[in-house]
Amino acid sequence: MQWRRRRVVVVLQKLLTCAICVIALMGLLSVRVHVFPSTKVSDLSDPYKLPTVTQHELNFQKFSTEKKWTQELTPPHLSKEQTLQHLFKDPLSSHKLDGANGNLDFEKLWKPPSSRDFVPCIQPSSNYTAPNESRGYLLVHTNGGLNQMRAGICDMVAVARIINATLVVPELDKRSFWQDTSNFSDVFDEDHFIHALANDVKIIKKLPKDMSSATKVVMHFRSWSGLEYYQDEIASLWEEYQVIRAAKSDSRLANNHLPPDIQTLRCRACYEALRFSPKIEAMGKLLVDRMRSYGPFIALHLRYEKDVLAFSGCTHGLSDVETEELRTIRESTTYWKIKDINATEQRSKGYCPLTPKEVGIFLTGLGYPSNTPIYIAAGEIYVGDTHMADLRSRYPILMSKEKLASVEELEPFSNHSSQMAALDYIVSVESDVFIPSYSGNMARAVEGHRRFLGHRKTISPDRKALVRLFDKIEIGLLQEGRKVSNRISEMHKKLQGSPRRRRGPVSGTKGTYRFRSEEAFYVNPLPDCLCKRVARNANASLKMR
Repeated sequence: MQWRRRRVVVVLQKLLTCAICVIALMGLLSVRVHVFPSTKVSDLSDPYKLPTVTQHELNFQKFSTEKKWTQELTPPHLSKEQTLQHLFKDPLSSHKLDGANGNLDFEKLWKPPSSRDFVPCIQPSSNYTAPNESRGYLLVHTNGGLNQMRAGICDMVAVARIINATLVVPELDKRSFWQDTSNFSDVFDEDHFIHALANDVKIIKKLPKDMSSATKVVMHFRSWSGLEYYQDEIASLWEEYQVIRAAKSDSRLANNHLPPDIQTLRCRACYEALRFSPKIEAMGKLLVDRMRSYGPFIALHLRYEKDVLAFSGCTHGLSDVETEELRTIRESTTYWKIKDINATEQRSKGYCPLTPKEVGIFLTGLGYPSNTPIYIAAGEIYVGDTHMADLRSRYPILMSKEKLASVEELEPFSNHSSQMAALDYIVSVESDVFIPSYSGNMARAVEGHRRFLGHRKTISPDRKALVRLFDKIEIGLLQEGRKVSNRISEMHKKLQGSPRRRRGPVSGTKGTYRFRSEEAFYVNPLPDCLCKRVARNANASLKMR
């Protein structure tokens, strides 16, 4: 009998042990495993250089896993303790948080608008020929900041084609506000630029020595000029001169009503040929990769910089001392024509960049939770610590190239504003959402590039409408919450980068004002460089504009 009791006890012990093992195994299987985003940088073989995310949906595919470069998740100058709290998060679940308008899910916050099957179509037509025999040399002095120069360079490629000129690699602006000494090859991949356009325009690095004594003429090409102006007035100069020098490059070519092959050439120049230099591309992709380690992110082009505020005359929220400093800068900058500016009127018309505080209210109203990673694509923010405090209190994960990279990594670029702006450009194009606080040259260029790459989500704040809302909040007529959030979300439903045709001139405008009121070519390459793919049958498709 005692033996039987012992046997029963042993069996019960074994059953209990098995039960404990099963429970432990189930517990282990139920533990959530965190998977880090890939830290590998994309391949540079993409035809448009910046990597194209073709399935930019809920799964948010990261860069290619090809081991072109390998980076660490944590920026080298930050301790692991400073970053682990952000890295050890599931990007998907961390963004399914309650915004001001309730539980705004991941899809609504991050999913891009439908591209409606529009795809790039920038190949030349069947009638397009190799460049004709050159009639002379075109020298170009670009002007403005990085993105103003980029647009001008692409336009001058088209102009060289129209007037049968050999284009000398353009000279970058070294005399503007930023005083950047960079040469073309410091910012752009010069050899690629020349070879990529070999079937369109003959391009050389320098004017031949035997042309040093050739007859030259300096021309200020007329703004927004069409084909006839260049074919008739400018091309006729070859009868007397061997070298034509363009004194400026910005806005010298019409946005519309040009031959299709000229328009697609502008897009080939902009999106295929004019790549950044290899060192800038590598650093830009490194920044993107490190930013992605925090999950899907917003690139915020925060144009709250000294030069922008001084030029625009916008002083809302600034002290008297700061306002006077900006006025002095504007008065002393000779090539800024308008000196006397009414700041209140500028802001009410929507002509001022949003302040960091206003950006915080805007993002909260759209429903982005406080743990949203934000990349600040900008130069030095005016009185940064003071004016960034409100935005940082709402969104503490505010990153920038200076925070993502070490001083040593940024040292090759740090004294060159165009090269630093190029890094911001790359991160902005590759971000999951791009939001500009002001419609300057970079904002327009990035918007156009994102449209070209598949209409990535770009939210354009309606500054005029928002200012009225912000003022009511400031004086206590409205309080932040569901009502304000609904109004902000509603007014921006159709301002998120959906496909649409480029806007023409404002009705009733004439002369240069008519051209100025048009949407710029590089802001929206539809219809010239994007075609709609229409399925013909199961095995074929047709592209049509």
